[in-house]
Amino acid sequence: MMVLVVEDDPAVGVPLREGLERNGFDVHLVALAASVLPALHAVHPDVILLDLGLPDGDGLDVLRDIRRVSDVPVIIASARGDETDRVIGLELGSDDYVVKPFSVRELAARIRAISRRRRVDPDSATTRVMVNRSRREVTVDGVAVNLTAKEFDLLAVLSEEPGRAVPRQEIFSRVWDPVWVGTGKTLDVHVGSLRK
Repeated sequence: MMVLVVEDDPAVGVPLREGLERNGFDVHLVALAASVLPALHAVHPDVILLDLGLPDGDGLDVLRDIRRVSDVPVIIASARGDETDRVIGLELGSDDYVVKPFSVRELAARIRAISRRRRVDPDSATTRVMVNRSRREVTVDGVAVNLTAKEFDLLAVLSEEPGRAVPRQEIFSRVWDPVWVGTGKTLDVHVGSLRK
């Protein structure tokens, strides 16, 4: 399991990396906020361990940046231990929050616990599609997707009630025309295009 450790203090980062490696983890260590997203895309971590006090930016801003592009589990590991910091970190999308100093054994246990929860989470293997109807924008796992007007309208109808089978005639009347006289092939082609 790959852990991306974001820690600017070598006196903390190096022993932490060594301790996690002794516990069976692969570790990639970065010290700057600017290095996090490139490392995220390069090493594809299973978990990110994030310090908040970084020399080139605030860790909470880094967390926001991570959440814009990924749902990888994030554990904040910070000396900021008051309740407000912990609550803000969790509300911004971290999966856990540990206050320094902490033991490597406890941290390893927390990483494994998060990993177990993600393995049994049925949503973890699915793609996240977000449809913004007001701006007519679609993102897939945080990446913008260009759709034609009809493709967007079709996806908007299909995404209103996930899991509900929408009758073909309802789709035709809402996306094309209430008195549709064309063939069903039009719908099939548009659905096929959306699946790609």
